[in-house]
Amino acid sequence: MKYIIYILLLGLCIGCGERKQIDKMDDNNPENVKFIILDPGHFHAALVQKTMYKEVDSTIHVFAPEGLEVQDFLNKINAYNSREEKPTKWKVEAYFGDDYFKQMISRRPGNVMVVAGKNSKKIDYILAAVKSGLNVYADKPLVINEEGFQKLEEAFRIAKQNKVLIYDIMTERFEITTSLQKQLSLLPEVFGTLVDGTVDEPAISKESVHHFFKYVSGQPLVRPPWFFDVNEEGEGIVDVTTHLVDLVQWEAFPGQIIKREDVEMLKVNRWATILTQDDFNKVTNLESFPDYLKKDVKDGLLNVFCNGEMNYKIKGKHAKVSVIWNFKAPEGTGDTHYSIMRGTKSNLVIRQGKEEDYRPTLYIESKRAIDFEKHLDSALNNEVIKQIPGVTAERINDTKWKVHIPEKFKIGHEAHFGQVTQNYLSYLEQGALPTWEIPNMITKYYTTIEGYKMAKADQN
Repeated sequence: MKYIIYILLLGLCIGCGERKQIDKMDDNNPENVKFIILDPGHFHAALVQKTMYKEVDSTIHVFAPEGLEVQDFLNKINAYNSREEKPTKWKVEAYFGDDYFKQMISRRPGNVMVVAGKNSKKIDYILAAVKSGLNVYADKPLVINEEGFQKLEEAFRIAKQNKVLIYDIMTERFEITTSLQKQLSLLPEVFGTLVDGTVDEPAISKESVHHFFKYVSGQPLVRPPWFFDVNEEGEGIVDVTTHLVDLVQWEAFPGQIIKREDVEMLKVNRWATILTQDDFNKVTNLESFPDYLKKDVKDGLLNVFCNGEMNYKIKGKHAKVSVIWNFKAPEGTGDTHYSIMRGTKSNLVIRQGKEEDYRPTLYIESKRAIDFEKHLDSALNNEVIKQIPGVTAERINDTKWKVHIPEKFKIGHEAHFGQVTQNYLSYLEQGALPTWEIPNMITKYYTTIEGYKMAKADQN
């Protein structure tokens, strides 16, 4: 049964200074950005709405099948609207029905489709959207298999013809230690140049550890059961590694166009995380494994191939990315990130372990002690300080410095969605992405799919 339900979510202004900007915005102005939220099956869809944007119409249009997933999205929007500190003021018009996708395409009540849900469906949504003249703002990954990658290439061709933009949500570019790692790598007097590296000691390496059970916006995250089906979510090697491959390209080759010929896959591995029925129940609220997961259940345990590692060369430099999923982080910890960029003069290392109180911390490890501290002080007092005021470096020993970053810059993962969205809105206003962004997006997904193909071939 199909029906339309209109939901008015009232919120207070998000601050006196911002209220004027929002109130000035004419909701009927065709030049406003109008969001269409399609099938929001992942909580990242809601995080895009955690803040308001002066360029975006306050009414968002939601098209989805009925169910707990869209209800969770609406609950989060309601929570953002009703919170005490900087409440949002989104109004929601929603269509629920089995033909939600057809209705979205035919009605087109907005000009930007926001999609975060089943990765298996995402590329078909994207392709249809650009064919109908809609811009796309999508959670990663855009594709999880070779067939999807071919569709993505077609989607970018059609988007160019129809003058619309496809953009994926790369939040990790805005994590402050990562951003500072990149900036320092651009200072030859401190970093030198990126070494070529080897398989055992890559020039750039990134490792990400995630957890199925976590808290989002202060509440335990309930994941949809399909999240554990690699046919829907994709294996870890094509999912979270998207962020890591993106960071390798973005940090090591800023502003450069990277082609698929620049990528050489060397060594790949994939493995499963094992979940008990109790684990599955805690994170999904389901008492048993659904039938479509039975293919992955052995001896009563669910095998989720969410872990992966890729060693590859990119423009002649060795790179390694790896993603690991555990069920739940130890008390007081959370998702963690490790990264190293090896330069001829120093290594730039991000650690997030017990010594760092499980907070991302950037270290500079000198390869030559002579005059290095003088050059580092000069860099912090000139180039770096201009962009991130207040950054200092504490000397730990003769060759190691710990970088201290003011707390105001450590805003957290959820807040990065607002930063990425603001970036995307600026591109929409300009009518184009940076010249390197589209070819590098294509190469990024080429890399993950090539890694997936090699891993499957090696284990067959």
